[in-house]
Amino acid sequence: MKIYLVGGAVRDTLLDLPVKEKDWVVVGATPEMMLARGFKPVGKHFPVFIHPKTGEEYALARTERKTGHGYSGFSFHADKDVSLEQDLLRRDLTINAIAMDENQRLIDPFHGAADLKAKKIKHVSAAFSEDPVRILRAARFYARFQPLGFYIAKETLDLMSAMVKAGEVDYLVAERVFQEMEKALGEDQPQYFFTSLRDCGGLKKLLPEIDNLFGVPAKPEYHPEVDTGIHCMMVVQQAARLSKDKPVRFAALTHDLGKALTPKAEWPSHKGHEKNGLALLTQLCKRLRVPNEYKDLAKLVMHYHGEVHQALAMQSSTVVKLLEKLDVFRRPERFEKFLLACTADFNGRLGFEDATYQQANFLRQCFQLAKKVDVKALIQAGFTGQTLAKKIHEARVNLIKSSKN
Repeated sequence: MKIYLVGGAVRDTLLDLPVKEKDWVVVGATPEMMLARGFKPVGKHFPVFIHPKTGEEYALARTERKTGHGYSGFSFHADKDVSLEQDLLRRDLTINAIAMDENQRLIDPFHGAADLKAKKIKHVSAAFSEDPVRILRAARFYARFQPLGFYIAKETLDLMSAMVKAGEVDYLVAERVFQEMEKALGEDQPQYFFTSLRDCGGLKKLLPEIDNLFGVPAKPEYHPEVDTGIHCMMVVQQAARLSKDKPVRFAALTHDLGKALTPKAEWPSHKGHEKNGLALLTQLCKRLRVPNEYKDLAKLVMHYHGEVHQALAMQSSTVVKLLEKLDVFRRPERFEKFLLACTADFNGRLGFEDATYQQANFLRQCFQLAKKVDVKALIQAGFTGQTLAKKIHEARVNLIKSSKN
């Protein structure tokens, strides 16, 4: 029985990056041998075990065979006769198909180390085309490593395109699409996940609401980049710069969906796109089974980002109405996320990347003033129901008004 460190831990070690988790492959072993050593079985479809002390995953070397469509259409064969090379062959990318033995010696039959040096994201074999999830994974690794200068190899991008044309992505289940997209949103440059999917035709199949934004013009005086799809990617990039919060980044991604519905005769104006996009956002979230935390913030950003951009010109009563519509007094933590997404929208324009978004700071100040209203005192004064709500609203308005004088 031999044990090898594999996958991401080896890749990140070679890139001199922090190793977040370690995965191991065991060659020459049986499930019974693993159980006898105290390992706990967890694999549903193939033998994976948890180390009794470290909690790390140890998988028996295995091969796989395509039996149907989609990522679940495989049968697996794990046997003590399966070699390390056979196990590595079934992996997606060469940079993930490197192993290391107990003496720190690399086993690299598919030249993954060379591809790391060349900064190339490349498939291991033609078997890549058997699993559509690998399209998403290649795009996700591009989002992770593009800041280091990595690119997707032409032959891999061609293969991804062929898979899309063959209809393989049609068999992806919603949960897995969102799972990979959520991971991509957590990368340093998440916009590259979406642009690489667009390059292979996958974005049109998986996220048509986003794909439809490309080629839709906006007014150049407000959007020097003009193309709404490009703006959308710039906003995602800015959101990633401003916050590590994935719902903020998702809201940035989807905030302008309504512009795809604007009749061409009205281009480049997009009046009412904020409300018009809500149905598209609901459709996208339902299809991909997006969690409520993501969906609720994205709806607020889509619906109200246009009003926020006008905040400096608002009367105090209108500012308070906006704060109340955003439910900031009950959900202050969500308000900050909302403002970050709106800031990303402002900065996600050509030439505005480093500009100060005064509207966000203004609304933060207004909120700090408005929440000083002594609600308990008003209740003790005998106000109830709609009268109480009116008095609270008026008190908030007066506090903001007084700060302007």
